[in-house]
Formats: sequence, C-alpha cells, structure tokens
Amino acid sequence: MTRGKKICAFIEQFCVIPEGAKVGQPMKLLKFQRKFILDVFDNKSGTSRAYLSVGRKNGKSALIAAIVLAHLVGPEAKQNSQIISGARSREQAALVFKLAEKMVRLSPDLAKIIRIVPSQKMLIGLMMNVEYKAISAEAGTAHGLSPILAILDEVGQVRGPQDSFIEAIETAQGAHDKPLLIAISTQASTDGDLFSIWLDDAANAKDKRIVSHLYTAPKDCDILDRKAWRKANPAVGEFRSLQDIEDFAAQADRLPAKANSFRWLYLNQRIEAQSPFLSRAEWAANSSPVEVEAGDTCYAGLDLSASRDLTALVLVFPKDGVYHVQPHFWLPEDGLRDRAKTEKVPWDTWADQGYLQTIAGPVIIPELIAQAIAEVNETYNLQLMAYDRWRIHDLQRELDAIGANVAMQPFGQGFRDMAPAVDKLEQLVAERKLCHGNHPILNMNAAGAIVESDPAGNRKLHKSKSYSKIDGLVALAMALGSMSYEEVQSSSPWDDPEFKLAV
Repeated sequence: MTRGKKICAFIEQFCVIPEGAKVGQPMKLLKFQRKFILDVFDNKSGTSRAYLSVGRKNGKSALIAAIVLAHLVGPEAKQNSQIISGARSREQAALVFKLAEKMVRLSPDLAKIIRIVPSQKMLIGLMMNVEYKAISAEAGTAHGLSPILAILDEVGQVRGPQDSFIEAIETAQGAHDKPLLIAISTQASTDGDLFSIWLDDAANAKDKRIVSHLYTAPKDCDILDRKAWRKANPAVGEFRSLQDIEDFAAQADRLPAKANSFRWLYLNQRIEAQSPFLSRAEWAANSSPVEVEAGDTCYAGLDLSASRDLTALVLVFPKDGVYHVQPHFWLPEDGLRDRAKTEKVPWDTWADQGYLQTIAGPVIIPELIAQAIAEVNETYNLQLMAYDRWRIHDLQRELDAIGANVAMQPFGQGFRDMAPAVDKLEQLVAERKLCHGNHPILNMNAAGAIVESDPAGNRKLHKSKSYSKIDGLVALAMALGSMSYEEVQSSSPWDDPEFKLAV
C-alpha cells in the first residue's frame, strides 16, 4: 500500500466528522480530497509544496485536521517531529485546532494516544512524541519552530507578494531534508497577491515537486450557471450546501454589490471582494479642464492630516450644472524623495510639476494651511468650507490670528454625514457633470477608494488598501456635502416673500 493510500485508510478508519449533521460518523473522503492526498504523497518526484484551492465551505479545515492526525499518530508519524498549521488570524488558527481536537475526543482510539493541551492549541502524539501546534500571524509565534510538515490555512488572505509570517515558517523548515508545505485556501484577490503567485508559478514552472489543485469557475461565467458552481465547489451536494450557493447567487444576481463577493468566495475566482467606488473609465470621462475665475462661487472640503501625511483642500465651483474641481495638496518637504521611493508614488515629480505643494521641514504647519485658505477666501466667493474635526483647533487658531473670516462647518466622517455626499459624488461622475482636470493626485485618490455600507445601506468612503491615499476624494465629497448643507439651510419657506401660513 502506498503512502497516500495508507493516509486515506487511516483517515477513514480513525477520523470522524467533527461537527454538523453527521457529527461522530466516520469521515469519508470525497473524490477530490482523495486525489489530492494521493497526488501529494505518492508523487514519484517527492512533493515539497502542495496547493489546494477551492471555494469556501468545502471542508478545507476538516481536511487539514485529518492530515495533521495522520502525521501525529498515523502512518506519517516521525519520531520527535513537529507539525504546525498556520493562519493569518487567531480565530482561523483556532478553528483547525478545534476540529482536530473534536476528532480526537470523538474517537476512543485516538483519545488514548493523543494528549490535548487546549491552552497552547497543541496536540501531542504519545506513541512517537510528535507535537502539533496551531499558530497565527497575530500571535507572532512562527519563530523558534522546526516543523517537518507545515499546513497553511487560507493563505489567500495575504495581500501583496510577501508575508513575514509565512517566510518565517518556510525558513523554519530548512532544518529538514524533505519538509512538506501544504497551502489550502480560497484564491487570493489579485494576481499580485502571494497565493496567486504560488499558483501561477506551479502552473508555469512545471516543477514536479509542486502539486497544485485549483478548482475555479470559468472567468466569464454567469453567476447563475450551476455547472460553474460545481467547478469551484467539488463538495457540493455532499457536505457543501447547494441551497447556500443558490441563495447567495440569487442575491448576487439582484444586487451588483454582492457579485464580486460571490465570485471570490463561492466561485473561487481571482476578483477583488470590494469593487472600486468609481470605475477608471467613468472617472476619466470627467477629466475636462477646470475653468474658474476670481470671484467665482465655490464650496470647499478640508481633510487635515497628521503632521507628516497628505493634507487636502478641494474647491468645487458649480457653473451651469457642471461642477469644476480645484484641488490643493500639501506634504512636508523633508524626506519627500525617500517617501516617493518607499511608497512608489511620484510625490517629488508631482511637486516639481506644481500638483503638490511642499512645506519646508518635517511636518505640516497649520499656519501655512490657514494662509492658503485665507487666500482662497479672498480670491473666490467661498460660501462654506466643510472640515473634519481632526486638528481643527490648531487651524482655527491660526485663521483667527490672521483675521481670516471663513464660513466653516464641521463634517462628520461617519455614515450619517458622508452618505449623501458620496451619493452626490457618484451621481455627478456617472452623469459626467464633474470637471477634475485630470489632476494626478486626485486621480490616485479616486482609484484607491471603495465604499463601506451600514445595514441601512448608507455609505462612506474607505481605502481599498491600507497604504492607499483617498484624502482628496474625501475632501471633494465633503465639499459637495457642504453644498447640500447650504441648500437645506437656505430652503426655509420664510425666504419666499409670498409664503403664508394656511388658515
């Protein structure tokens, strides 16, 4: 009997279903699970890395737990060896451990030869002193380990091409002649993410020591295509609920906002779960030159930053049903070129081109921002400036010091204040009634913005990635929101000389 067949036999003889409707019943490997195990462990070239990618809720974590037990006390147990399963979050790491723990407790045979250490998320195989531990990136526990087998759960959650936690695990395996790393996960969002790079490398490099099984729906398939569902969900009809897929697919078909999530989680496609707030094409269609003159009426949104980050002041000029946008941005001059290299954003070039104003020294000086606002107030007919309360007291003090009388209104960053402003911005872009002049920093801000929604459907702007900059777009939304505020404030019926109370 081959290694793979021995593992399959061990799992089906000793491992039980840990939870659900069939809890306690013997675990019966499905065809795709069996094939994965056989391909990994009966590989004539010897497997160094193995990848299994399927849609959510196809039993990935239970399979990990069973493979762990096969290495802990089963046919793959090695004297005094170490096994780990790793996940990005404590919750995900704990899930794998808890499933393995339940399998042990539900099996009288396994319970006799495995000691459970819940406080450390650890199992110890007593026959050959094999140690299994579940670890997480959040706990920072990857260093100091030497696992012969490392199983990574949901590595598709890693954003970007590198991850220190995973690198630490890979390095830790270097002490063994034939270590094995297994990654079982839903796909990552983009081609540039770590798990995508691994899958693409496996497909292109033709390295026989890498086993890769990818279950994904065709790229352009219809959301309601049942055949596509099955390609990404090999457990459907078994322990993968068909009804669950049907329900979510129906939602995704009705609500476009759900479509990307369905394609990512259920169809296992490489798609961002959150769509950009504004498409590049729509935003580009509003790039006509900005035409404003001294004395024109305008509204403003001010997004003050921390002392070293981007500060944005965006003016909006309503003219004949079209809204002309004039943005102003500031960054500290010190370290600007190093910052450009680190962030891979051409801050220095934009400063040279006049799109970015630099402030001498290492920090943003409120006095200089106040002077710029005062100049705007003198040049144009500034009706109202909406501002975030962050650091506003410092700015107000400087405005008072120079005698600048600017009409100002606080603008909350939560759903209540932002929702109508976001709706207005989206509407103007869709109707091509916004002229932003193709300002490169504002373009970058627009590309990096997504929206978050509350249960009532109200929306606010959010960064698509932690390093994204959206300050200018936030300030633009605030400026549009200030216009709405003015309209509400000035719409009193008492402003109408012909208004009379009904009697």
